Amino acid sequence: MTRDTKSPHILISNREPGLPYSKGLMASQVMVTGLSPVRAYQVAEEIEARLLELGGRTATSETLDRVTLAVLEEVAGERYAKNYLRWREVEALDVPLVVLIGGTTGVGKSTIATQLAARLGIVRVVASDAVREVMRAMFSRELMPALHASSFEAGAALREPPGRDAAIVGFREQISAVAVGLQALVERAAIEGTDIILEGAHIVPGFLNEEAWRDRVLAVPVVITVEDEDVHRQHFVARWSDHEGRPAARYLEGFENIRRIQRFIKSQALSHGVPVVPNYDFDHTLAAVIDLIMERVMEHATAVGSARRGAAEGGGR
Repeated sequence: MTRDTKSPHILISNREPGLPYSKGLMASQVMVTGLSPVRAYQVAEEIEARLLELGGRTATSETLDRVTLAVLEEVAGERYAKNYLRWREVEALDVPLVVLIGGTTGVGKSTIATQLAARLGIVRVVASDAVREVMRAMFSRELMPALHASSFEAGAALREPPGRDAAIVGFREQISAVAVGLQALVERAAIEGTDIILEGAHIVPGFLNEEAWRDRVLAVPVVITVEDEDVHRQHFVARWSDHEGRPAARYLEGFENIRRIQRFIKSQALSHGVPVVPNYDFDHTLAAVIDLIMERVMEHATAVGSARRGAAEGGGR
């Protein structure tokens, strides 16, 4: 059905005086459920149409929420309606949200982090490679050689390469150093109460001290993988064709080390109970990460609610 592009404004009566319903704003809010931008805008258009059908030029926030949930369930499905309700819990979080996206080189971490930030309205996204660059400026190659190489080349930078897997030994040395900077970023987020997304190969389960900020942030760790070797290899070819000056040959030459590092990161994730999300399709992967965040938020809200009820019951005795 074609919508009238000049439809009258609908004012949300119990929000800021004169604040009209905005399809663009609603679409951005609906995108946090995991919907694509196109489908989110279609949902926003349908919500506007339903509000107009209810009659009048005003609607309360409660009416808007009710209509939004109904449209999401009918147009997109129950899962997206549930995620919208969960997002309400995210907005009401009593601690900052810290999303930790790990994975080896070339699995799509940066793209997922950028799009996730846009969906969730998070303005701080930090790559672990940026932390490594800062640390490189502080520590010379002679002092910390592993910092002065890419994650999959760190083994070759060791002063005395070990007889066993040099790639993993060098990688472990590098992430142990970078973890100090990552730990400081999470600590700052906890102090400032600021949401943040950290992404990079150096975000490996077991190398960050989560106990240091467990009760002060809601941390959602996830590891992204590309299971198919040919698909993973093709990512580097695509990167080279899109960005001149970043030779795919270097990544392809180190591809075996990159795959070895993926196996190590994945084993760390499995041993520490961190979800592993294979990146077969970008939209599905992004939706899966959003689902994980929503689930963690609901778990946190349930735990906080139980603690408060327990405190209230204890105080009433």
